[in-house]
Amino acid sequence: MSLPLQIRRLGRQPYEPVWRAMSAFTDARTAETGDELWLLEHDRVFTLGQAGKLEHVLAPGDIPVLPVDRGGQVTYHGPGQIVGYPLIDLRRAGVGVRELVHKIEQAIIDTLTHWNIGAERQEGAPGVYVGGAKVAALGLRVRRGCSFHGLAFNVNMDLEPYHRINPCGYKGLAVTQVLDLGGPSRLADVEEVLIGEFCRQFGFDARPAAPLIPELPARPAVAGLAV
Repeated sequence: MSLPLQIRRLGRQPYEPVWRAMSAFTDARTAETGDELWLLEHDRVFTLGQAGKLEHVLAPGDIPVLPVDRGGQVTYHGPGQIVGYPLIDLRRAGVGVRELVHKIEQAIIDTLTHWNIGAERQEGAPGVYVGGAKVAALGLRVRRGCSFHGLAFNVNMDLEPYHRINPCGYKGLAVTQVLDLGGPSRLADVEEVLIGEFCRQFGFDARPAAPLIPELPARPAVAGLAV
């Protein structure tokens, strides 16, 4: 029997209020709390994970740098990128942390195959790569057996800010996006496929949910660079 997964599409949002909201959601969970997947775009921001070193932030300029409590190094979020936050009770889903990472990566890899884009993992460097260039980054946190933070999947964005950092702590790491690989430019098109592949990996049944969460103020969705 499939477990239900509430899908919340939050539009474009600043980073910090969403971070606080998913942290509060995780802290308030009980054994009866349902699992959710939040999908959104963020305003431009560099986030520095718990292992992050400021030396990898080369020239942020007008883009804020925010230390956060996820795993990993520095990454960039901005319009045209799908950000997905899986808020999952890992014990109920029957997965461990390593399997969680593997399944998220596989969902992205399988999403890209819909447009004949061959993607892969790289040993010791979580995320998804095409021809050595990173198309999706992962940064997760597990607290009280439940996951938060998640994935950043480049679709149709301005990639220039990646030149201002060592992405994920790797000097000179190439970064790419779905549009440049021959895939669609619309985030909605990629999101629909990603939801299906994510649910297939974890055995979830997607259920649409209200596009708001109590801790997050309403804000109109903005398309960013997606057309």
